[in-house]
Amino acid sequence: MNSAAVYPPIYAPAANPFSNIPGYEGIGGGGFLPPPIPLQPVAPPQPGPTPEEWNIPALSEDAAREAFKDYVQSHCCYSSGPANEGVITSIESHNTYRLRLETFTECRSTEMAEKPYEGETADFYAQPAPTPWDVEVKTPNLFTKHTEEIRVPYTSSIKECNVCHGVGTVSCKDCEGKGYKPCQYCNGSGQKEDGNCSDCNGTGKDRCSKCNAQGKTKCDTCKGRKQLLTFIKLKVEWTNNEDNHVVEQSSGLKADKLHSVKGKELFKISQIMVYPLYGFPNPAIAEVSDRLIKEHQSKYAQTSRILQQRQTVDLIPITKVNYKWKNNIHVFYVYGNENKVNAEDYPATCCCVIQ
Repeated sequence: MNSAAVYPPIYAPAANPFSNIPGYEGIGGGGFLPPPIPLQPVAPPQPGPTPEEWNIPALSEDAAREAFKDYVQSHCCYSSGPANEGVITSIESHNTYRLRLETFTECRSTEMAEKPYEGETADFYAQPAPTPWDVEVKTPNLFTKHTEEIRVPYTSSIKECNVCHGVGTVSCKDCEGKGYKPCQYCNGSGQKEDGNCSDCNGTGKDRCSKCNAQGKTKCDTCKGRKQLLTFIKLKVEWTNNEDNHVVEQSSGLKADKLHSVKGKELFKISQIMVYPLYGFPNPAIAEVSDRLIKEHQSKYAQTSRILQQRQTVDLIPITKVNYKWKNNIHVFYVYGNENKVNAEDYPATCCCVIQ
């Protein structure tokens, strides 16, 4: 059979054979590939006036005290006196809104790659390679982080391993290719005070265990297979980009305490692109919704494809509790559906507590 007639060619062509193929012009240059233009989504209905069920019942004094006691018991260096003996003088509700915007994106990047040849089909030139954004990839669950690395179809070719030059072995680094190392007992002299070194039989040499005295080891690059499969590797990254905003409230509790707690979900919408909540009863939510949506479009749409956005509004319960203990007024907060407690000025701690 005439080997010159074999098609496609088995071995890798020189330089970059993809420089004229759309999507692969800058292969190896790094950076994310610009996504295709998205379809325009349909605007969602705007939320109406605040329904009654959006309100959160005020926290009772008994519930506040119970949460306070549990909080104190979880701190080994807190005395139970204030929690058990303190007199609650007032309870104030400072419930506030939290808006969360999530933008689920897909980014794609390409680079030249190679691996030991294990009999795969060399399909380069068999037909045109799909452009990076045309390669079919299964999307994971929405709003979850995930990464896939894929061999782009019709970009694979075979080449001789450039490290071992197609031999499959390389010189042993431990013995510098000699197959032996100086005897560690006589430092390679072959002699001891009483005559020949018994450990190396007077040769001054130790058999190299790394290469089994062969002077060569299997090539790590091709794993001894002598050839490499070269191809374009497509890296696909899915990321859930999230921003939270808590509407300012006057309780005195720091806003960063409210990012991780649960609240009462008032509104949620998920689609390719969400719109500002202009009809929301609280103007601050409408304003921050508009700002975050613009920021996400500006930040993510240029380098990734936006697959889905989700916008959620929660009502976070916050209760400020003033209490008196030993003639002094103190404060603690109960917040979130979990009834978490914050008491930074707890008046009965031992010296090991760092506030």
